Amino acid sequence: MSDYAPWLEANDRYLAAALAELRERLQRAAQRSDEPIAPPPAPPATALMEVAPAVDATTNTPTPKPSWFARLFGGAHTHPTLSTAELDAIAPPAPRPIVAAVPAADGTTAALPPATAPEHTPALVLLANRLGLNAFERDLLLLCIGMELDTRFPALCAQAQHDPAKPYPTFALAFAVLDAPSWDTLSPERPLRYWRLLEIHQPGAQPLIGAALAADERVVNFVKGLNYLDDRLTPLLTALPPAVLPPSQQALVDQVLDTLRHVPPGEPLPVVQLLGSDGTSKQAVAQTIAATFGAQAWRLSAELLPTTAGEQETLLRLWQRESQLLPLALYLDAAEVERGDANSALVKRFLARAGGLAFIDAREPWAGAATRALSVDVAKPSAVEQRAQWQQLLGADAGTHPQQLAGHFDFNLGRIEQIARGALAAVEGKPAALAQTLWQSALAHTRPALDQLAQRIEPKAGLDDLKLPALEKALLRQIADQVAQRGTVYDDWGFRARMNRGLSISALFAGESGTGKTMAAEALARELGLSLYRIDLSAVVSKYIGETEKNLRKLFDAAEDGGAILFFDEADALFGKRSEVKDSHDRYANIEVNYLLQRLESYRGLAILATNLKGALDNAFLRRLRFIVNFPFPGLAERRAIWAAAFPPQAAVGALDLDRLARFALTGGSIQGIALNAAFMAASAGAQIAMPLLLDAVRGECRKLDKPVNEADFRWLESAGGQS
Repeated sequence: MSDYAPWLEANDRYLAAALAELRERLQRAAQRSDEPIAPPPAPPATALMEVAPAVDATTNTPTPKPSWFARLFGGAHTHPTLSTAELDAIAPPAPRPIVAAVPAADGTTAALPPATAPEHTPALVLLANRLGLNAFERDLLLLCIGMELDTRFPALCAQAQHDPAKPYPTFALAFAVLDAPSWDTLSPERPLRYWRLLEIHQPGAQPLIGAALAADERVVNFVKGLNYLDDRLTPLLTALPPAVLPPSQQALVDQVLDTLRHVPPGEPLPVVQLLGSDGTSKQAVAQTIAATFGAQAWRLSAELLPTTAGEQETLLRLWQRESQLLPLALYLDAAEVERGDANSALVKRFLARAGGLAFIDAREPWAGAATRALSVDVAKPSAVEQRAQWQQLLGADAGTHPQQLAGHFDFNLGRIEQIARGALAAVEGKPAALAQTLWQSALAHTRPALDQLAQRIEPKAGLDDLKLPALEKALLRQIADQVAQRGTVYDDWGFRARMNRGLSISALFAGESGTGKTMAAEALARELGLSLYRIDLSAVVSKYIGETEKNLRKLFDAAEDGGAILFFDEADALFGKRSEVKDSHDRYANIEVNYLLQRLESYRGLAILATNLKGALDNAFLRRLRFIVNFPFPGLAERRAIWAAAFPPQAAVGALDLDRLARFALTGGSIQGIALNAAFMAASAGAQIAMPLLLDAVRGECRKLDKPVNEADFRWLESAGGQS
């Protein structure tokens, strides 16, 4: 038999005896004269002041008896009149009797065994102590609970009130049959009404003292020995799963715990503000802190906060009550709420009154003057810790995979475990396929967030396909080598520990349109096996103040996970020079440029800026760029090579005069367009791609580009071998 069973048996005996005593009281009241029950006279105001509960000045709520966290944190919500012996009697360390807050693997809850002292404290006594009920209020609550547990109570209530139409408890009945009646029990500030322990049915103009009373279902179950999260909160809350933290995050947890343990007695706990972009890591940190104190953290999305004052007050009361009855902590997810948004005021108001152990997931500090806060920056595991996790999960099949994966991808431990286990299961019996499966799975996990913010480009060209001078091709290979060896240089050789900035790899591709800038970005992506995303400026830049920075933040945060290559085409539109501040628009435009400078320096992956107007870029950008690759107008040799590679092997191509075609001063982009147009003309005519069709296509391209057209350059005589 578990420890819970004897406690439950003792609790049932206590309830049976208490309800039997109440039945006797009701029977005695029914045997008295048939005169209606009269309430006791209201006490004078001075008497009410003597019995009024202590009120928390910050939240305007009755000060409850010590809850489960009062003992743990050394003073939160403590009552000044309680002795040490009283505190030990009603607030033993977690787990508490009848507590069933920690969810099982299947999502259900199960009762936990009782604490060591007192061994068999009844649930009703625990409830009264935790919520600050006096003896009269406790007995009144039991009278209402009896309606749910004993079928004889409705008839006894009607007989005791000498009114068959009142088969329910009322305040008047309680004043008549219970000891030490207290008029202030009717006050909304007293625990019965403040904590919503009773439901009052008061139709029309019926006096409060004669209104029907019913016990809240959650309270009835608690008194019977079943403790669970209120079902009105469960649709809004999600239990955070337990987590194993890497050393860097565990050190952060230890710092927070040390601060919380040193909160002076009698002061509320500060709100722990978890700052950063990785919500999973922040949730793991919050749950670890809560679990240290025997609590379960529950996530509440800020988007689910009620907008009306009445509904939010109900949610607050329910949460505050649950924090007295269960060992739980609040994790308010406000990561998507910006300061100044409509929901920001709701977040601040809820945080200021939630009480207990509370966390907020935010990108920037939320707490105001009304809320004490402890701000903590939560980062993902370091690259070394990620590598160790890959190594542990892959085991003997690890090889060089951990170093490569940790060098290119920035995942939390949970995501690493998900990818590793999935890949191992997929290649069972085929170890040779593990490398490709791991890489593709890692890429797939980074795509969903980025696909919503940028255009993914499927790389087609390789570095060998580029027709560039030797110097520019060497620079491109150097970029690829630096991206591939980041893990070795930054982590194995210790450069990351010595440098706070300048670890990003960024490059500027400058040159005329069609000189191969986009093709070079594709070639780098293909060489490195990474995703390439073209940034759509129309989706990023906004005329509304602050929106551009918000869009860029989402973009960079999403790209960090997978080390994706970000390709800013026509970058001068976004990275232009900062201007002299003449009005508010200039000031905010400069703020956007400054924000971009900061994010480029801290970005973990490769960022490529392409521009036709290098001189239009801000000098601060040029200084921070690690590589500048100039794409010159192709010379005669480069143009001939581009023409030679312009047609796929499957295409029906006739004899071509590549030397003559190379004499036309065209960029690689124009040559590719000409080749495609000539192919369509040949397909329409049912012929091969031959020189006459190509010359016609060249003529059309020159006219499109407003280049001078000399008809003598476009004559082609088949019989003369092309000599005009």
